[in-house]
Amino acid sequence: MTGVPELAEDFVWGAATSAYQIEGAVAEDGRAPSIWDTFCRVPGAIDNGDTGDVACDHYHRWREDIGLMRRLGLSAYRFSIAWPRILPAGAGRVNEPGLAFYDRLTDGLLEAGIRPFATLYHWDLPQALQDRGGWPERDTAYRFAEFAAVVAARLGDRIEDWFTLNEPLCSAWLGHLNGVMAPGERDITRAVHAAHHLLLGHGLATTALRGTATGPVRVGAVLNLSPVEPETDSEADAAAALRADGHTNRWWLDPLHGRGYPTDMVELYGVAPPVLGDDLTVIAAPMDHLGVNYYFRQVIADDPTGPVPRARMVALPDKVHTAMGWEVHPDGLEQLLLRLTDEYHAPRIYITENGSAWPDEVLPDGQIQDKERMAYLEEHLEASIRATRGGARVAGYFAWSLLDNFEWAYGYAKRFGLVHVDYATQRRTIKASGYRYEEIIRRHKRAAALT
Repeated sequence: MTGVPELAEDFVWGAATSAYQIEGAVAEDGRAPSIWDTFCRVPGAIDNGDTGDVACDHYHRWREDIGLMRRLGLSAYRFSIAWPRILPAGAGRVNEPGLAFYDRLTDGLLEAGIRPFATLYHWDLPQALQDRGGWPERDTAYRFAEFAAVVAARLGDRIEDWFTLNEPLCSAWLGHLNGVMAPGERDITRAVHAAHHLLLGHGLATTALRGTATGPVRVGAVLNLSPVEPETDSEADAAAALRADGHTNRWWLDPLHGRGYPTDMVELYGVAPPVLGDDLTVIAAPMDHLGVNYYFRQVIADDPTGPVPRARMVALPDKVHTAMGWEVHPDGLEQLLLRLTDEYHAPRIYITENGSAWPDEVLPDGQIQDKERMAYLEEHLEASIRATRGGARVAGYFAWSLLDNFEWAYGYAKRFGLVHVDYATQRRTIKASGYRYEEIIRRHKRAAALT
């Protein structure tokens, strides 16, 4: 990589995880079930019948995992806080042992010189709230703000960097429209209502964090975004690409930036978001930063009889695809970062997830020479650098993921980690990509020290 020294001296080098994907200990110390505990018990919902019951056992092995972060030279760690570990009923009684775990984790990170970035919601809604209607119900947004205040009161003296939601698209569309993620619903009305209440919850939680934490607070949301291109020059494909962009990008970016919901998408869905009073003002509370999760671009063909948004992703046969079937397209990250800067004037952007799954092979000597992941990492970091040259305010990069983990509906079959996890023994092994990332970080720090 030739461009690492061009990044800002205070550029944040991190890795990311989420609670349900790594913690395990789903029934320990007062934690109650989440919608993912429930969804994992639905026959056929998860590949191989896998669950997050044990995952990477991070709940017990967090000290070892902080040691891995130090070995990789990370300056930051993005993790999520399990709502059902803190408020088992979703609201009301606070579970002290759950808060104590994040107390220990936060202190351990700070002692190691690693800056904590906390995400409040990474899909693990308490099942108790789902039983009362879940995100399609307005009350869930208020309960989310309550959760944010509880966490901020305990950790807001030490954690300064916060994200409210992770990928609300997945919660709303994949969870309530397509049914492939928890809670597994297929209802456009409930999906649109869930989308609105997720965004309302973001705004309410932003206010709660700023009003409760006793230290500095920087807060934003994390969106999974994709550049969208038509497969052909036809008018039908161009219109389909515009719909796909609305469904994936504009539906979330516009209200967060004070523009309200895109009218073309409201018309397409045939369902109006249940906006009340000053909801749109609450949703558009100014953010200190925006988190971007980027994995692939969308090449779109018109699909008039298909599901909303009546657009079909096309896999181009001459491109490289990961084990997830996702096209490797680093230029798409540069394109996104520039769009967020030019069109939405994002003040500070963190690449909060970026990574790739490959069929990693453990060699007889125990090494994992994951050259494809190394190349992916380097190419996407170069794309980030190009975006900064173009004026994008990129403040940091968080590789997905620190560890191989429970990859939602794919179970344990897909590995994204910089660190390999043997799930039978919980043995951790840094992959070649992890060592390469450490080298890149070290090179940047050395260059920064010389300026």
